[in-house]
Amino acid sequence: MQYVTSPLPAAVLWDMDGTIVDTEPLWMGAEEALVHRHGGTWTDADSLSLVGSDLLEAAAYIRERGNIPMTPQQIVEHMLGEVLTGIGQGITWQPGVFELLTELRTLGVPQALVTMSYRELADAVVARLPEGLFGAVVTGDEVTNGKPHPEPYLTAARELGATAAECVVIEDSPRGAAAGLAAGALVLSVPNAVAAVPEPGLVVIDSLAGVRATDLLALFDESRLDPV
Repeated sequence: MQYVTSPLPAAVLWDMDGTIVDTEPLWMGAEEALVHRHGGTWTDADSLSLVGSDLLEAAAYIRERGNIPMTPQQIVEHMLGEVLTGIGQGITWQPGVFELLTELRTLGVPQALVTMSYRELADAVVARLPEGLFGAVVTGDEVTNGKPHPEPYLTAARELGATAAECVVIEDSPRGAAAGLAAGALVLSVPNAVAAVPEPGLVVIDSLAGVRATDLLALFDESRLDPV
């Protein structure tokens, strides 16, 4: 595979939870509280195993693990309500996110939000950001296949009028990174709760603090795949 080389990517596709906003503690707290309320046992390993998951798949796991008498859809609705309540009390933005989002907008680079959270939560987060950042928002309740399937990122790239191979995906979880790679994009992983492992096309950095738009492709100079 050969990636398009240019000073800036054709588009940037952003994950939300753990990448733009630090909602992972809210999700994890809600999971643990729900399971404990029904007499089950929940560990940090359980929470970490669900980071980046499709919400219905995660709910099925929570239901079985906690022997919870609710449908997966009911569990998802409960969890979304808890996280929405949490962000209503204040949002923690990840370092460097505002600066990079706004610089890309100023430079005219199209951006999309690609999250396994549902539309209601995505809209609540977007409403707290400057207007006009995202040309597309793809949510978990509006795709057939969630991450790590490539569908969410392929959908976002298409809506922006780009091919995935021209895009940089910014993610925090291994599942999300796998989705970006499967779509054919370059993936910049900024670990939060769970770290991805670097591989061709996937670069891991500690933080977006200080990262500029022109850094996004430069970070892949040594790992970009070239045809033999």
